[in-house]
Amino acid sequence: MNITLYAKMLKVHAKSISSYAIGSALYLLLIIGIYPSIADAPGLNELMESMPESFLAAFGMEGGFQHVSDFIAGEYYGLLYVVILSIFCLMTASQLMARHIDRGSMAYILATPNSRKKIAFTQALVLITGLLIIGLTTALAGVIGTEILIEDKPFEAMTFMNVNLVGILLFFVISGYSFLFSSMLNDERQALGLSGLLTIVFYGMDLVGKMSDKLDWMVHLSLFSTFRPVEIARGSVDVWPTATFLFLLGTVLYAVAILIFSKRDLPL
Repeated sequence: MNITLYAKMLKVHAKSISSYAIGSALYLLLIIGIYPSIADAPGLNELMESMPESFLAAFGMEGGFQHVSDFIAGEYYGLLYVVILSIFCLMTASQLMARHIDRGSMAYILATPNSRKKIAFTQALVLITGLLIIGLTTALAGVIGTEILIEDKPFEAMTFMNVNLVGILLFFVISGYSFLFSSMLNDERQALGLSGLLTIVFYGMDLVGKMSDKLDWMVHLSLFSTFRPVEIARGSVDVWPTATFLFLLGTVLYAVAILIFSKRDLPL
């Protein structure tokens, strides 16, 4: 790793990282803040029981919202969290590699006495650092927020942290293939477009597969099938096999990206 380049790139992306982290934390605190009024609303669970099972299954709400952790997992981690982290991973990955190649500034970085592998590894570490900052800030906001805003409601901190662990590792993989495309392509828009398209396809397959019995096979082809926030929050999922798989897959994607960048021809 090149410390100078790492510090410089973190400084460049500090505003973006902090914006995503603060935004994610505030959204989560808002969800936590409205839970007491939702939980005490008469007939809520009866209303949910009247909804189609496929719709409830698609968003992990089959069992209602008996606990605050169920509500947070379903209302925040099931959608908003996915959107926020996806945008961060796609945008930042394309900016760290493809943008520099596209605009010619990568030539100046390569002119320093550092190998291509070291430069690519450093850029990857900047992306991973940003992801960790956002993920850990969100998790901390959830723990502190429930402690302050929720009274006399059961909250399992350990299962909540498991949701965050699997969520961070899911986006470790998404950032991995986004970084791979960014390292392979010369055009920033192409890298961003391919990464975004693949992410949308994965999410769409997961959503459609959960809503249709005839297309339930699509769930197994989707990366998002590894992230079941409500089930994890209820403690009904063994997270460690999934966490191990996601960690290894993400590591392989980053390693391949660094290797490809180190050997490819770059435009002058």
